[in-house]
Amino acid sequence: MMRRIIGSTHGHQLKDQKFPQIGKVTPCISCSLGKLIVRPSPSKIEKESPMFLERIQGDICGPIHPPCGPFRYFMVLIDASSRWSHVCLLSTRNVAFAKFLAQIIKLRAHFPDYSIKKVRLDNAGEFTSQAFNDYCMSVGIVVEHPVAHVHTQNGLAESLIKRLQLIARPLIMRTKLPISIWGHAILHAASLIRMRPSAYHTYTPIQLAFGQEPNISHLRIFGCAVYVPIAPPQRTKMGPQRRLGIYVGYESSSIIRYLEPLTGDVFTARFADCHFNETTFPALGGEKKIQEKDVSWCEPSLLYLDPRTKQCETEVQKIMHLQEIANQLPDAFTDTKRVTKSYIPAVNAPARIEVPVGQTNNKVTEESKARLKRGRPLGSKNKNPRKKKGTEIAFGNEESVPEEIQNIKNSPEEEMNDIDKEVAINYGYTKKLWNRNEMKNINDIFSYTVACDIFGNDDPEPMSVIECQNREDWAKWKEAIQVELNSLNKRKVFGSIVLTPEVVKPIGNRWVFVRKRNEKNEIMRYKARLVAQGFSQRPGIDYEETYSPVMDAITFRYLISLAVSKNLEMRLMDVVTAYLYGSLDSDIYMKIPEGFKMPEALSTRPKEMYSIKLQRSLYGLKQSGRMWYNRLSDYLISKGYTNNLICPCVFIKKTTSGYVIIAVYVDDLNIIGTNKEIHEVIVLLKEEFEMKDLGRTKYCLGLQIEHIHNGILVHQSNYVEKVLKRFNMDKANPLSTPMVVRSLNIDNDPFRPCEENEDVLGPEVPYLSAIGALMYLTNCTRPDISFAVNLLARFSSSPTKRHWNGIKHIFRYLRGTVDLGLFYSNNSKEDLIGYADAGYLSDLHKARSQTGYVFINGGTAISWRSQKQTLVATSSNHAEVIALHEASRECVWLRSMTQLILTSCGIEKGKIPTLIYEDNSACVIQMKEGYIKSDRTKHIPPRFFSYTQDLIKDNQIEMKYIQSSNNAADLFTKALPTALFRKHVHSIGMRHAHNM
Repeated sequence: MMRRIIGSTHGHQLKDQKFPQIGKVTPCISCSLGKLIVRPSPSKIEKESPMFLERIQGDICGPIHPPCGPFRYFMVLIDASSRWSHVCLLSTRNVAFAKFLAQIIKLRAHFPDYSIKKVRLDNAGEFTSQAFNDYCMSVGIVVEHPVAHVHTQNGLAESLIKRLQLIARPLIMRTKLPISIWGHAILHAASLIRMRPSAYHTYTPIQLAFGQEPNISHLRIFGCAVYVPIAPPQRTKMGPQRRLGIYVGYESSSIIRYLEPLTGDVFTARFADCHFNETTFPALGGEKKIQEKDVSWCEPSLLYLDPRTKQCETEVQKIMHLQEIANQLPDAFTDTKRVTKSYIPAVNAPARIEVPVGQTNNKVTEESKARLKRGRPLGSKNKNPRKKKGTEIAFGNEESVPEEIQNIKNSPEEEMNDIDKEVAINYGYTKKLWNRNEMKNINDIFSYTVACDIFGNDDPEPMSVIECQNREDWAKWKEAIQVELNSLNKRKVFGSIVLTPEVVKPIGNRWVFVRKRNEKNEIMRYKARLVAQGFSQRPGIDYEETYSPVMDAITFRYLISLAVSKNLEMRLMDVVTAYLYGSLDSDIYMKIPEGFKMPEALSTRPKEMYSIKLQRSLYGLKQSGRMWYNRLSDYLISKGYTNNLICPCVFIKKTTSGYVIIAVYVDDLNIIGTNKEIHEVIVLLKEEFEMKDLGRTKYCLGLQIEHIHNGILVHQSNYVEKVLKRFNMDKANPLSTPMVVRSLNIDNDPFRPCEENEDVLGPEVPYLSAIGALMYLTNCTRPDISFAVNLLARFSSSPTKRHWNGIKHIFRYLRGTVDLGLFYSNNSKEDLIGYADAGYLSDLHKARSQTGYVFINGGTAISWRSQKQTLVATSSNHAEVIALHEASRECVWLRSMTQLILTSCGIEKGKIPTLIYEDNSACVIQMKEGYIKSDRTKHIPPRFFSYTQDLIKDNQIEMKYIQSSNNAADLFTKALPTALFRKHVHSIGMRHAHNM
């Protein structure tokens, strides 16, 4: 640069001197470090002319959004000589190398006279396999990898991907198909590229590879209308002979592919039998509206959905093992145990394109009904071969497997390949793994954790302030942060800023961001919360008591039933920053939070040397919940409200005109009463706390509450739809029952435990998450699936494909009963009624029976349970006695809870016993008469008789016999036929929302 400056100016002492040539001057170190000019790669076409298949280059494009069926990537291979290319779709990067190896083996078989000398691939993780490198070395193939981040060294593959995108995009835009059709468009574009000459050859790649001029008489416009023959079994003499389809490419010159417009399924037809209309472009679902075309060819944010697993290595080794067996023909395949199956999908096109939501029009194919597919879609992702419990090898006969396959070792980053571990439902975002051995007893806390993950939207919440700043909605998050800081200052949570004492270890903090949604999953507001990292608190020093009661689901369902029967209103109130109202019982110091402005007087020292002394409780502290409950409880009691340890979160006040009930769940307050009394309570609460009036209760604790003219329907249709979508079952065919009727033969029971040498589900199958999601649904509004979920939850430590099929059976049942819920009618005047039953030897493999009971108030269930008995029952009578004992215990608490609420409200109710129906007449008689020692009952502990008999004598419960066909508790002890199942579901008050 100085050479040019001096040459075009005057006044410098080097003006007339000669400069040495650039090549002879030692380069300046500073310039070498500070400057980088990317030089173009020199053209090698004139210098080298490789032979056919001498060098093959490959690359992958993706992840692509939205996916095309199960596929999110496509891989290209191109010959450097003839420009012949091969394109295949991939559902995961883990099968890329196996696909690549399969194509190389195919080329070597089809063109034995041309040897493959070099393969050039990029440095991505999917193109690194030790097994593949060993294979290439054995056959003399050199594997080349370009310099990292230098794309020009793999330019043929990169340019082919670009060319495919340039052709596929206008193909999609010309049609009226959704953008998820890109997979078919890419394959069609690849066929077109192989039929046209390249810039360096006068002949097409097909001519150079196969020596024949391509025939293009079968080519048609992508996405045009095609009328295909109706199959003979569905064809009638007087009816239509063809149906409408959408042309999306061809398999060969005589076979085309087309879409069924109503369902989006892909079928094939003979070209000669089809009629084409290249001026008409039908749309999926029959809508004329053109879909917005916006394909993202590379979406790095989706890479977490496709973590690198051991599948990449094992798939390559399986193909190599299969080829080794094939080389031993003709006698190799006579021994079927020596054949290793490949789990690479055999097709290269998606089997279905999703029809856009709300675009189904039954008039699109009035000529004939939509053609339906049967069985698993051919293009869907297949399951990996599972490890077997108690074995090392998953390939069958150990002797026939090469030693190098047996010595597969997990890399340190592949922890998820542990047979005892399983990915969480949001593993791609949190990298969380569940340990199946630690989850033998799945409880309500686990199920609620999974439900919270499912409630989260597909768009995850930001995890830090920096992440918020990089989002498009940063302005809203910034406003939410400022609102939180203003609230903290208003509540005077922060005390003085002091130098951290030497004996004090201040607790940390972080920002938590969440978008609050309504019952329709619409974003209502952005919420930022400063949360203390309470895990660093020390017991006895930083806190004493932490227990804070919350309202249980049974009490909440009873209050809904009471509100309906008494024609009361339900109002939902939210306390703004509720935890900030609680006072602290110990001195707590916290680090300076992010975004907090330090006073100028303290800016001379590092911020890390200071800490804030908290004056009030803060979210995240272990005692915050308790401090808030004590604060609210003291205030309500001082205003005349009463509560009891039986229902610590229900506050009741009797007034001259009636009564009002406040049901508390942390900071959500459900107020039940008349409009006048509710208004008085709202005024009372706003005098002390900052409140948000959310109107009539429509969505609370994850429950959707629909107020109908003759009652209230409580359901979770939004949650069910999210569960089905999260587990890819939202397009499944519905079933009428949640479980098949089980066989009495222990060997034919599909829900038997994992047998020896039986495949165990791999870690990528979210069995635990599915159980947790279903348990949350069962505990809230869906008692109809209680038995099925309880049965399948027993196999969480070692689930198999049979058990996973049972989970999918439940999902398919939920698919047809999305809006099924509990309907509390205002026309029913029934009191509390119970049903109890036992399923003798429900678990034949461990000789355990099943306890089931349900309690109905006002004609609708409020409490239920389906649970395996912990004792071994020696007879059906023994099992029924245990079940009645458990039902009696539940009845005692329900009577205490209901009587306390009714008494506090001033509602008089006579002390009448609660009816419990049982379908074992001998058991009913024994309970009434008490324990009688005999040969058949002497082994049963007397406590099972005496406790229930005392309740009968005290006139708290009354036992009555009922026929098994009328016992609603049968629903919780066994799998029932469809007719009987629907009868019991209806008897416990479950109704569909669309029928109300």
